[in-house]
Amino acid sequence: MNYETILNQKIQGIQPSGIRKFFDILEEMKDAISLGIGEPDFVTPWHIRDAGIYSLERGYTKYTSNAGMAELRREIASYLDRRFGLKYDYASQILVTVGGSEALDLSLRVLLNPGDEVIIPVPSFVCYGPLTEMAGGVPVYVELKAENQFRLTPEQLKAAITPRTKALVLPFPSNPTGGIMERQDLEALAQVLRDTEIMVVSDEIYAELTYGQRHVSMANLEEMYDRTIVVNGFSKSHAMTGWRMGYVCGPAPIVKQMLKLHQFGIMSAPTTSQYAAIEAMRNGDGDIEKMRDELKKDIVYKDGIQYPREPKDLPRFLPRLCEKYGGPERFLAAPSTWNYDLHEIRRLLDEGKVQDMATKKEKGGGAR
Repeated sequence: MNYETILNQKIQGIQPSGIRKFFDILEEMKDAISLGIGEPDFVTPWHIRDAGIYSLERGYTKYTSNAGMAELRREIASYLDRRFGLKYDYASQILVTVGGSEALDLSLRVLLNPGDEVIIPVPSFVCYGPLTEMAGGVPVYVELKAENQFRLTPEQLKAAITPRTKALVLPFPSNPTGGIMERQDLEALAQVLRDTEIMVVSDEIYAELTYGQRHVSMANLEEMYDRTIVVNGFSKSHAMTGWRMGYVCGPAPIVKQMLKLHQFGIMSAPTTSQYAAIEAMRNGDGDIEKMRDELKKDIVYKDGIQYPREPKDLPRFLPRLCEKYGGPERFLAAPSTWNYDLHEIRRLLDEGKVQDMATKKEKGGGAR
């Protein structure tokens, strides 16, 4: 049989993820460290695992409500209000999904008609473009710049908007750049969107991994609340990647349509994972702080610049530091905030690759 004529042409035309191919390779390599996906270097906290175990011991293995257990949705609503000042009605504005990826898929599928355009800042999560195409949409990629700290600027957004634009994906805090959007950045984007009907799909899976400031959502802006879909989950904040638990929040009429897709295609998120997620939402704030503190140990902050705490970590920080200071010579001449050997820094700068990366901005190329 000629399967090329039988299979869906659109799906065949989408290339598989190159990064995800590493999953299969890594299964055969015991001591390999994967840098291919955002996976916390922690196991799920014991009290969360124990809640899942207890649910199995008690025989809680049946389907739940399609939207997710009401108790879990209440806890999600409480968590979002407590941590980010976001207020959602658990009964009509929150849907529990199989990971954040399903939440993204549902968001795009309920919004897009064939040919609708979705603005996607890059570099970013690999799924946005393919999910847009599979929903019948057209990805419009906007390249973020190092000189803008990998933030989406209002000028870039305005230039990308056409009469076909239906949605903007906001992937902040960002994987892989680490870029964030502060309130004033979001307000500038909101000004551009004000006279349009463009919806925002805000992927906030890394919202708990910001440092020195609290994450701000586009939904925190009053004028954007009714046109923002917030996607989040438990994978990064509570080290629950394998539990496949996510959720989506937004205007009730939109969530209602998402629920329709979810109930026909999925039925409900895994029951055991939902019981564990209730515990994570109810008693997991301390776990978040502990994990963030552990991750922060490798970084020192001064004047808004990240410095490595240990000299051994200097090479991977060096290009960014040189860029921050305006070049290698200015960096070396700066008042010493360092406990590092300047001769060692000079040696590293003299190595071709590091020097090339560090001096690109001086040559007008910008770091990528």
